[in-house]
Amino acid sequence: MATIRPRRSVLYMPGSNARALEKARTLAADALILDLEDAVAPDAKELARQQVADAVKQGGFGKREIIIRINALSTPWGEDDLKAAVAAGPDAVLVPKISSAAELHAIDAKIGGAAKLDVWAMVETPLAILNIGAVAAAGGRLSCFVMGTNDLIKEIRGTHTADRANLSAALGLSVLAARQNGLVVIDGVYNDIQDGEGFAAICRQGRAYGFDGKTLIHPSQLDACNEIFAPSSADVEAARKVIAAFELPENRGKGAIKVDGRMVELLHAEIAKQTVALADAIAEMTQ
Repeated sequence: MATIRPRRSVLYMPGSNARALEKARTLAADALILDLEDAVAPDAKELARQQVADAVKQGGFGKREIIIRINALSTPWGEDDLKAAVAAGPDAVLVPKISSAAELHAIDAKIGGAAKLDVWAMVETPLAILNIGAVAAAGGRLSCFVMGTNDLIKEIRGTHTADRANLSAALGLSVLAARQNGLVVIDGVYNDIQDGEGFAAICRQGRAYGFDGKTLIHPSQLDACNEIFAPSSADVEAARKVIAAFELPENRGKGAIKVDGRMVELLHAEIAKQTVALADAIAEMTQ
């Protein structure tokens, strides 16, 4: 099984806010998106680029995964953002408004062969959803989808609803395309930071869809997100029982066995291994 890296909580931090960049080193986020795009006003773009590059080069983020979100290459800032990100050396660069595989191939070409850098793609346009299978199969450095649900709502001229029924097709298709191509897939943000109950409900919905985690806009959302996107202690205990049962000599080679009075199949054993691997990876993150 490939190494699992927890991405339960993926927190946006504005690149123009030096204090926020410093605070990010202490927060219980699995991953940090140091943002040069939506969170930064046009007159602060160059300052943000320099501050983020300096922060990434300085390090001190521990085991947190570090991603720089650049501006689109079609903007006046995108090309310089990408160059600065490659030079700074984060874990990944997050590219907005990706709608085709060709755009990802162009990003790969600009990064070149030397840098050890993954590409994450924002999924936030109607064309991206219509092309989602091809986008997910682009290959190269692509390793993760990040849902841009605010932009999707804007583009379809919709409204935010509690159940996100109007986004169900986009969310479901994105998860399916990601899983078919071995990608991580992260749910979009929840805008009302005062509504803890609503946030928890959307986290549970996102996990049910199959998302690996959720993008966040405020540190107050971290604890609930980390808890909901992690397997519970009961889940882990049950998973270990299933794994142990299939490893018994008398059960090897069987396709289905009984564990605690319940029939389980080999597919359940695979799920159990993923559950335990994720729990172990989360424990490693917090050490």
